[in-house]
Amino acid sequence: MEPVSTEASQGVNLADAAPLEPSSERICVLFVGNRLMMDDGVGPATYDYILEHFELPEGVDLFDIGCMSMDMLGYVDRYDFMMTVDAVGESGEAPGTVFRYEPVDVARNDGPTASIHDLKLANLFDAASLMGYHCEGLCYGMQVENLFPAEYAMELTPAVADRVPYLAESVLAELWRHGARARRRDGKPFGPDAYKA
Repeated sequence: MEPVSTEASQGVNLADAAPLEPSSERICVLFVGNRLMMDDGVGPATYDYILEHFELPEGVDLFDIGCMSMDMLGYVDRYDFMMTVDAVGESGEAPGTVFRYEPVDVARNDGPTASIHDLKLANLFDAASLMGYHCEGLCYGMQVENLFPAEYAMELTPAVADRVPYLAESVLAELWRHGARARRRDGKPFGPDAYKA
């Protein structure tokens, strides 16, 4: 699992463009995390940021799901490409570091203490394959500072909160690579063509 380069989120001014073209793939992004557990809520915070600041094309669906569960098996059949956005707890990197990784790069949740309501994308794909369902998948995550606050707290730690826009733009840059071109609601540049002459 490697940190995402700071070049991952570049920006194209689409403010005056025609309506967004529908995505060339059926895509869903699952934002995982508990809003009440401080930095565990980085996924939901990224979901909020994207909805507030970006317009998404038809064919892209975002879900604030809390936790992965087998209830999402049908999603694997419904979509061509699925992403998760979640907190990373023990990478050894500084809080705010963003990662891009394949589902198989994250340990599956198994063993005697595993919960069917706390699955990883790889677990979901494993189960879906038994039903003949298949889609491509990718995971984004951020190294966080506090996953276990002493009391319920809905705010992120400052180092994590400051990097939510970067995580959001990294996720949207990935969607661009899959033919789903988002644009900023404020008209500021966004997208891989932003710095072309």
